Amino acid sequence: MTQLKSEFLNIMLERGFYNQCTDLQGLDNYIYDCEKQGKPAVGYLGSDPTGDSLHVGHIVPVMMMRWFQKCGHKPLTLVGGATARIGDPSGKDKLRPFLDEKTLEQNTIGLKKSFQTFLEFSDSKNGAEMVDNWDWFKDMNYLAFLRDIGSCYSVNKMLTMDSVKTRLEREQPMSFLEFNYQLLQGYDFCVLYQRYGCRAQIAGADQWGNITSGTELGRRRYNVELYGFTSPIITDSNGKKMGKSEGNAVWINEEKLPAYDYFQYFRNIGDAEVGKCLAIFTDLPLDEVYRLAALKDQEINEAKKILAYEATKMCRGEAQAKAALETAVKTFEQGASGDNLPVIKADLNTGIGVLDAFLQVGFVASKGEARRLIKQAGLKLNDKTITDENYIISANDIIDGQVKLSQGKKKHALIKSA
Repeated sequence: MTQLKSEFLNIMLERGFYNQCTDLQGLDNYIYDCEKQGKPAVGYLGSDPTGDSLHVGHIVPVMMMRWFQKCGHKPLTLVGGATARIGDPSGKDKLRPFLDEKTLEQNTIGLKKSFQTFLEFSDSKNGAEMVDNWDWFKDMNYLAFLRDIGSCYSVNKMLTMDSVKTRLEREQPMSFLEFNYQLLQGYDFCVLYQRYGCRAQIAGADQWGNITSGTELGRRRYNVELYGFTSPIITDSNGKKMGKSEGNAVWINEEKLPAYDYFQYFRNIGDAEVGKCLAIFTDLPLDEVYRLAALKDQEINEAKKILAYEATKMCRGEAQAKAALETAVKTFEQGASGDNLPVIKADLNTGIGVLDAFLQVGFVASKGEARRLIKQAGLKLNDKTITDENYIISANDIIDGQVKLSQGKKKHALIKSA
């Protein structure tokens, strides 16, 4: 790869944020020229307000914008009040349900709270700003849009976009409404260029088609070179997308998820993911990331505690991170969580069935009751909801010398190896 000049892009490559770019050299020149002139480059990250909080799966491009701002540049967070009324077809197999005005307004407030966790919103030259594409779409003349913008797009090319092609190949219906989504997002990019001088869009890899829709419109309609930069989709060693925990999103906003549960999500990351997550989800220097990632066996648990603490501190603040760490230490290392926890002994090399474990510890009166609670998502293993009634608890589940069982939020017990 060609040697890069800008501080921001070098950080992106070093920390594992780079997936692909429409013109890496051009983007590097744009950002470096701004750095030399002492003025901020302007980039944006978009998110439709289909929910009232971001989750861990959204953090990667948000962290990219955080580094963008730390390097002296200006982040724009675009909330798609207009595009949310259509629904992004990327990665979807059917039309999203339509949201009412009140829900969209509440979701927008929630998203801004999520973004404020990672970015500094202010009037300074590189202070983050939030914009809403409803502002320029709500009064737009449909015929004028078709004439001025629609004429710049080829249907042949639009049909090759993954979001469209995949749906057609599966013979799943796509509405004309969804088909138009890439035009609207492409136009967003150009509006932000005209209003803010924004020339960079940062997003996850699944947004590549929508990004190139904007860069091509910039060239054809406005004679400007715009740049798209995407991050990889972060997965665990099993290929599962990060951000989901047993089907439940790991939410950013505190009213959606307790800080302790957020902490435990990162505490329970697989050994192979520790280095990657330290580089992406924390601000720790890379030397420290490499040192922690190189730890082996039981020592890797110390790296996981640091990962969980740093990620929680960034998202929920230092006080909540310390409280979560103290709770985890009491529960897992001191065998207490306010009161002493009941302990059972089991040969974890052989393993013990999850139903037997909850029966032995006395949380259920029968295996039938345990099965019913599992169906109701009422039992947890190491703070993760149990979904498989036939699961065998083994040495692989040991954390700091023991395994934690929970029923609801208040009943906890420990399994220690016999």
